Amino acid sequence: MRLRRRLAFHFTYQLIAFSAFMFCFLIVLLFFLIKHISDEEMRRNFPTGVLNSIVTETVTENGKVLLDDHWKQLLQDKEMWLQVVDMKGNVIHATNTAPDVPSEYSVSNLLEIKEKRRLGEYTMDWQMDLTYKDPLLYLAGRIDESSDHLREWYARYQAGGRVDPAYAAELKHDLASLGGYLHVIDRDGQIVQAIGKESEYKASYHPLEIITMQEQPGTYSTHIAVYRDPATGSTWVYHTPQDETLEKQPIMNELIRVALWTLLCVLILSLAVAIWHGYRYSRPLLLFTGWFERMGSGAYEEVLTPKDRKRVFRKNGKLRMRFKLYKEVIHSFYRMAEKLAETERERERLDRNREEWMSGISHDLRTPLSSIQGYGYMLENAPQDWSQEELREMGTVIREKGDYMLELIDDFSLVFRLKSEIRPQELARLDLNELVRRCVLKYVNDVTLDANFSYIGGEEPLLIDGNAKWLKRLMDNLLTNAVKHNPEGVHVEVRVERRPGGAAIVVADQGVGMDEETRRNLFERYYRGTNTEESMDGSGLGMSIAKAIVEAHRGRVGLWSEVGRGTTITVLLPEVSVQDGADCTGHGKDD
Repeated sequence: MRLRRRLAFHFTYQLIAFSAFMFCFLIVLLFFLIKHISDEEMRRNFPTGVLNSIVTETVTENGKVLLDDHWKQLLQDKEMWLQVVDMKGNVIHATNTAPDVPSEYSVSNLLEIKEKRRLGEYTMDWQMDLTYKDPLLYLAGRIDESSDHLREWYARYQAGGRVDPAYAAELKHDLASLGGYLHVIDRDGQIVQAIGKESEYKASYHPLEIITMQEQPGTYSTHIAVYRDPATGSTWVYHTPQDETLEKQPIMNELIRVALWTLLCVLILSLAVAIWHGYRYSRPLLLFTGWFERMGSGAYEEVLTPKDRKRVFRKNGKLRMRFKLYKEVIHSFYRMAEKLAETERERERLDRNREEWMSGISHDLRTPLSSIQGYGYMLENAPQDWSQEELREMGTVIREKGDYMLELIDDFSLVFRLKSEIRPQELARLDLNELVRRCVLKYVNDVTLDANFSYIGGEEPLLIDGNAKWLKRLMDNLLTNAVKHNPEGVHVEVRVERRPGGAAIVVADQGVGMDEETRRNLFERYYRGTNTEESMDGSGLGMSIAKAIVEAHRGRVGLWSEVGRGTTITVLLPEVSVQDGADCTGHGKDD
C-alpha cells in the first residue's frame, strides 16, 4: 500500500507539472513557428509569400474585404497594388491601385494574366481563396524594372536570338550602370554568351535551376528576369543584385488571446486527467515489480502467476485496456524470460559437456597410464625374465603411450592459448596458395594413406597475415579428419579461392557424410566419444583446435555435410590487399 501511494503521488505531480510546462511551451513555440514560417516564406518567395499571407489573414464579411492596415502599408512601401475579384469578375476591394488598372475583368483578361503573368506594364501574381462559398481571386501587381529592361534590350540588341556583337559594348555599359549581368543560353541550358561583370563563373544551368530562382528568389544572391524567344530557342537571363527586404509580421493579438483562454481550459482538464493517469499507470509498475522479484529468484519459467494473468489478460487472451500501453514491455518480459531460461539450460548443458569432457580426458589419460604402469610393474618385479626383444617392445609401447599423452597435453594447452587472437608479432605475410599446396603435397607423398588428394589453386599469390605453424596444423587437422572418418580410397579435394569476403580454403570429400548431431557438435571440444580402440588416433580436440585457429586469425569456418553425400568444410580468412602485400617475399616462416 505504501509503494502504491508513493507511485501514485509521484506520477500525479510529475504528470501535472510536465503537462503544464509542455503545453505552455508548445503554445509559445507554435506561435513563434508560425511567425517564423510566414516571415521566411515572404523573404524566400517575395512577392508570392506576401500574397499568401494576405490571403490567409484577410477576412471577407458580407462581400466586404477586411484587409489589415499592416498589409496596406506594406503594399504601399513596396509599390505594389492589390485587387480582390469575385466570381463575376468585379473588383470588390482595391489597395494602392493606379488609374490604368481595370475595375472589372473578363474571362480572356484573367486567362491572359494567368498565362503571361502580365497586365500591361505590371508583373502579376495571383492566388485563389477557396475558403468561402464563392471563391475570390487575389491579384497583386507591381512594376518589375528588370523584366522591362530585359524586354527592351532584347528588342534593341538581339540578332538571331543572341546579342548582336555590334551592340555588345553598349549593352555592357547599360548592365554596368545597373550593377547586373546577362546570360544567353541555348535550349540545353549551355551559356553561349555572358555580358557584364559576373558574380560567379557558370558554364550552364540545370533544367530546374531557372524555375527555382523564379519561384524562390529570396534564397539566391541575385534576382533574375527571363525572356525566351520561341523562334530561336534562346533564353536571356538578366541577373541583378538581391535587394528585397521585408519587415517581420507582428503576431496577431486576437489569436494570442484565444490561445491563452484555450491554455487555461486545457490545464484544468489536464489536472483531472493527470490524477487519473497517476493511479492507472502505477498499477502496471507494481506488476512489473513482482516480475522482477520472481526473475531475481531464478523463476524464469513463471513470468506471471495465475492471479496476475487474470489481471492482465482477458479470457480470449488479449490484453486488458489498462495494460495495452505496456504491451511491448509485457512481450519483452516474456522474451527476456525465455532467453534467460534458455541461457540457464545452456549453462546446464555446458556443465554437462564439461563433465563429459573431463570424463573423456580422464579415460584417455588412464588408458596409456595403465599400460605404462603395467609394464613398469613387470619390469620392476622380474627384469631378468624378459628377452632383449621383449624389453624393446615394452619400451616402444611405453614411449608411444608417453608420446600420446604429451600430444594430448599439448592439444589442451593449444586450446586455451587460442582463446584470443594471435599477437601481431606471431604473424607473417603468407601466400596461402603455396602454404596449402605444400600441406596437400605432404599427404599426397604419404604412402601409408589410402586416399586420393587433389589441389586447385590460383596462379597469383593470395596473401594473408597468419601464423604458418598454426595454419599447417589447421590443414593437418582438416585433412586427417577427412581421411580418418571415411572409407579407404576416399577422394579429398582441396581448393584455395579468392572470395568477396577474403581468402577461402575449401576441403571437400565424397565420403560417408555426417548426421545432424555430428554436424551440430563437430567443432565442440572433445567431441568424438571414448572408444578405447581410437584413443591413440587423436585427442578428440582436432576440429575444436581447427576452429580456434581460424577464429584466432579473425576468420570464419563453415560446414556442409549430408549422410552419403560427403562433407565440405570452408575456412574464410581476411585477405591482404595487393599494395599491402607488395613486400611479401615468400610464404612465411614457421614459428
